[in-house]
Amino acid sequence: QVQLVESGGGLVQPGGSLRLSCAASGSILSINVMGWYRQTPGKQREFVARIISGGSTNYEDTVKGRFTISRDGANSTVYLQMNSMKPEDTAVYYCYAELVPLGGGGRQYLYWGQGTQVTVSS
Repeated sequence: QVQLVESGGGLVQPGGSLRLSCAASGSILSINVMGWYRQTPGKQREFVARIISGGSTNYEDTVKGRFTISRDGANSTVYLQMNSMKPEDTAVYYCYAELVPLGGGGRQYLYWGQGTQVTVSS
């Protein structure tokens, strides 16, 4: 069974920083993409950033230059470093992974974490 467990959310003042972490565990053959979405009440979940297994990254336009996504050496944990935060960054942040589980016939599946609240307020 595959799990994604997030940590690092909380309250931060405008202009401050937070780092989110998401650790993948379980019977995993390979992880192709890890990333983050966020969601505010009444709105659809929106893409924030992703990192592909080769190391390339993509960001939503409003976070470019402020957020940095990275993965650890074993590639099972993804981080989102959030700097120069703004009130509009307030949301529940969800980690996701596109991965191939062991015993899954070689197929790729999409997994989600449980979400972590990030609040930017003075």
